[in-house]
Amino acid sequence: MKEKNAKANRMQLMSEGNVSKALLKLGIPMVVSMLVMALYNVVDTYFVSGLGTQQVGAVSVAFPISLIFSGIGLTFGVGAGSYISRLLGKKDRDTADKVASTAMFSSIIIALLVAVVIFAALTPVLSFMGATSTIMPYAKKYAIIFVVSTVFSAANVTAGNLAVSQGASNISLTAMLTGAILNMILDPIFIYALHLGVQGAAIATLISQIVTSAIYVRFFAGGKTFVKVGFSYFKPTSQIYGEIIKIGISTLFLQLLSSLSMSLISNAASNYGDEAVAAIGIVLRIVTLGANVVIGYMKGFQPMAGFNYGAQNYPRLRSAIKSCMQWTTGFCIIWTALIFLLANPILSLFSNDPQVLRIAVPALRANTIMFFTFGLQFTYSTLYLAMGKALVGGILNVCRQGIMFIPAILLLPTMLGLTGIIYSQAVADLLTTIVTIIFAISILKKLSQVENSVSRSN
Repeated sequence: MKEKNAKANRMQLMSEGNVSKALLKLGIPMVVSMLVMALYNVVDTYFVSGLGTQQVGAVSVAFPISLIFSGIGLTFGVGAGSYISRLLGKKDRDTADKVASTAMFSSIIIALLVAVVIFAALTPVLSFMGATSTIMPYAKKYAIIFVVSTVFSAANVTAGNLAVSQGASNISLTAMLTGAILNMILDPIFIYALHLGVQGAAIATLISQIVTSAIYVRFFAGGKTFVKVGFSYFKPTSQIYGEIIKIGISTLFLQLLSSLSMSLISNAASNYGDEAVAAIGIVLRIVTLGANVVIGYMKGFQPMAGFNYGAQNYPRLRSAIKSCMQWTTGFCIIWTALIFLLANPILSLFSNDPQVLRIAVPALRANTIMFFTFGLQFTYSTLYLAMGKALVGGILNVCRQGIMFIPAILLLPTMLGLTGIIYSQAVADLLTTIVTIIFAISILKKLSQVENSVSRSN
């Protein structure tokens, strides 16, 4: 009876009651989960920083690999999650079970295949991602174990999104928080007490990801979910894959482009020495913390938007959009102010090398200068995807880290040197904001027209 009530409450949360409170209840656990995901890399960088600049550089150049696997997890997790939310809005639970199971097992299989490919070409992959000759030995030691952990990470990301799609965001919070706390405990033990260096950081991450996976297995196998996951529901059909991929593919492109972008920026920084690679790596991790707060909140917005669009509850959908914009923009403004005021003391936690700090301080401020628009960008890319409008949602999703950023990072350094590297993200953010505003105006007009049409017919 308790399980049935919990399931009913999750559905009621998305369809009834105060929108702002519902979004916070759905979103805050995912905000914490996404922060925890980012903290894995921040914590590794913090503890590894005591080993030296080359070791920090090694962890930095390996980081884009994790984005590839996050992309796999998000492709199936977000794609299936959007579809499942709409199916639940239509009360089609049988199909939702098949979609969830197909997404989960497909994610694991593809992650394993990609890991094999990366292992086969590890040296050229790390070189492309910015590993210099002095960083490479440490990068290899770290990446060999780290890649294994990212396979579990892909499965965890998929499982977390499947939980959120049915309103069960607390399980993602529990799983991710447990893994992160364990990682923080194990890092100093393996790195310093057992004298394993960068390998110790990777081992700590691997163990933490395995524990997180175990929590998700227990959740889905325990019968407490509204949507079931199991081999008996694994029904890979072209129709299911089509619905998953048309939404998830843009998220995959986003993660792949993010990985490519980080690789390009680290590669460009490598021309200015190990200190530049380490500085940019630290900056990207701090920036990811702020970005993951917004992305986590969107994980709560996405099922509510998809559910109410599927249920044709347009007034509630519009209220959710407004509330989402208010909360995310408010946070982005506060985060920007804090970064500008505290850039020096924050960065000093990760390095005491004056050459690293000389590059990192202006780079962190430059990467945050347009962050106040991040909420706008992700509110509307998430909205389009939640409504099943894959083309526009996909364009908006890959604009910031792909369509706009890649040309910026390829062109600006040739004209401005290191300054061009530092300001490339700000330029990409400005251009992405302009594009987002155009599509935001368009979708709001269409929603208003549909809402008026439904009102007249009733």
